[in-house]
Amino acid sequence: MQDGISSASEVRRSGGRIVTFGIVAIVGILLVAGAVLLLTLPDANAFNARVERIFVENDLLTGATEIKLLEILAQSGTAFSDVLASYRMVIFVLLVFATALLLAALVFLVMLVTLNRRMAQIEHSGIQVSSLLISRDENTVYLNNMGFKLTEAAMETLSVLAEARMDEDVLSGAQIEAMVSGRDSADCDEAAGATRIKRLRDTLGNQMVSELLVKNIARKGYMLAVDKDVIKMI
Repeated sequence: MQDGISSASEVRRSGGRIVTFGIVAIVGILLVAGAVLLLTLPDANAFNARVERIFVENDLLTGATEIKLLEILAQSGTAFSDVLASYRMVIFVLLVFATALLLAALVFLVMLVTLNRRMAQIEHSGIQVSSLLISRDENTVYLNNMGFKLTEAAMETLSVLAEARMDEDVLSGAQIEAMVSGRDSADCDEAAGATRIKRLRDTLGNQMVSELLVKNIARKGYMLAVDKDVIKMI
């Protein structure tokens, strides 16, 4: 169980590192691409400056017709400047959307990889406990939201094991018997604790098999609670 917890933690940490590196890489690439695009666009006032230079260098362009032409060219330069400004805004908006889409794709990809690893672990281990709720009043243990009735003795044994697991302790059979019975561990037999564990496994295991594998259909009979396509007989 400790190995499974460690592997799950490692998967979460590696997934977090992948997301962080991916986000940094995507943002960096998009920033470089945006800077290159914006810097390679011509200056918005380059057209007006060139027209002004032409008229300054040519003294013959002083008539009314030439001045009118200068005004028309200046208006064209202003329109060109507005177009370039709008192009810059469009490029910026597209870069923002591209960043959002790439980040979303990266997050979904990491989620899919994590889910695939988790499903592989579940298939390998058979069942993975995500929640364990012990109700002493009902003598019921809820395992992954599935309720199983236990005897009082089995409930006490499971409670002792749960408390020890939260403290990361490993109990011997004598210690289990001592904690359940209230006696000193030196006065308890190792076999008595082992017997309690066996009874807990039998009680809980039978109910889990009944819930997950062999179904009891009222007034009809029994059947396996698995897909027929996964069954193979050799």
